[in-house]
Amino acid sequence: MTHSIDQLIKQGAIFYVSHSGGKDSQAMYDVVRKLVPSEQIVVVHANLPGVEWSGVVEHIEANIDHELNVVVAGKTFLEMVEKRGMWPSPAYRQCTSDLKTGPIMKFIRNDLKARGIELAVNCMGLRAEESSARAKKECFKINKKNTVSTRVNRTVYDWLPIFDMLEGEVFDTIYNCDQRPFWAYGERGELNSRLSCVFCIMGSQNDLRHGAEQNPEMFKQIVEMENKIGHTMFMKGKKPIGLEAHIGVQVSDLIPTTSI
Repeated sequence: MTHSIDQLIKQGAIFYVSHSGGKDSQAMYDVVRKLVPSEQIVVVHANLPGVEWSGVVEHIEANIDHELNVVVAGKTFLEMVEKRGMWPSPAYRQCTSDLKTGPIMKFIRNDLKARGIELAVNCMGLRAEESSARAKKECFKINKKNTVSTRVNRTVYDWLPIFDMLEGEVFDTIYNCDQRPFWAYGERGELNSRLSCVFCIMGSQNDLRHGAEQNPEMFKQIVEMENKIGHTMFMKGKKPIGLEAHIGVQVSDLIPTTSI
């Protein structure tokens, strides 16, 4: 696999680092910049208006040596949910495809075209330790959907540079760079175990509770959307359960009743 990366570097490929602001992205960036010439690295962040942790963009910019390219989908997360009348699920993660992957890949295609370059590597901070599903992924493969040979000649690879890293190694990598993880994690994940949408469908109850405590107005909006569409973010067994009951926190615990 290293040989393939070396060959792609020699062929002038552009390495697009998808940076969420989370610990894995931060560690991945360090790995990539130590292997790939600086002029062949482009950093891109898919911004999630209304559901992203405040300060994420500033955190990324403070911890990279490159310009940050921010992309935004044509719809917000809550607009997507309201239109569908339901929340995404682990089995159908429209939020990832429509709000993150889609805009980032569009940016990559347009940037390649502007540069007159036909070879790209899409770098993502996924790790095998995170889940059994992710452990089955290939750490380096051709991106068939975005590789074309008609009209335009474009080859795109997907690369997971920290696929085999354990969580402790991720934090060690960050601190060894004289950096710190995003504040919502705490020192080593004792506050949030992951960083994505504040109220991610994949988030632990602890992460969601911390998100509600730190973002009460956003919490209120999510609960209001559940009530509006008649569909909850989570299930308890086979029964739907509202976000408030799921995390054991009420909006009224965080926002005075007179303000609701």
